[in-house]
Order: sequence, then structure tokens, then C-alpha cells
Amino acid sequence: MVVERWIRLVAGSFILISLALGHWVSPYWYLFTAFVGLNLFQSALTRWCLMEDILVKLGVKRESAAK
Repeated sequence: MVVERWIRLVAGSFILISLALGHWVSPYWYLFTAFVGLNLFQSALTRWCLMEDILVKLGVKRESAAK
């Protein structure tokens, strides 16, 4: 998988996990859900994403070679 798909997977997982934690543990976890949404919004406007930088440093490919 390429970095764009990993970002979607991580963001979706963070949102679902934080919603579950907000429901069963503490409503303060909904703030994490808002944080993830705000980061997605910011990255759409600025074209910069911290998660992308982290994934690239971990060795995830930026784009697929076969298109």
C-alpha cells in the first residue's frame, strides 16, 4: 500500500477507536475525534500532513510504481 491509503486507514481507525472510547470510557475522547478531523481538514488546505511524514520515515512508498 502507498502512503495515501495508509493515511486513510490510520485516520479511519483513529476515528472509530476514539468514538468507541468516547462512548464507553469518557466523552473527552470525542476531542481526539475532532482533532483527527481538524488535521484532515488542515491537510486538505495546506497539502501537508504530519502522518504522511511519519509514514514515509517508516518506509512507506509515496506512490505506486504501476499505474
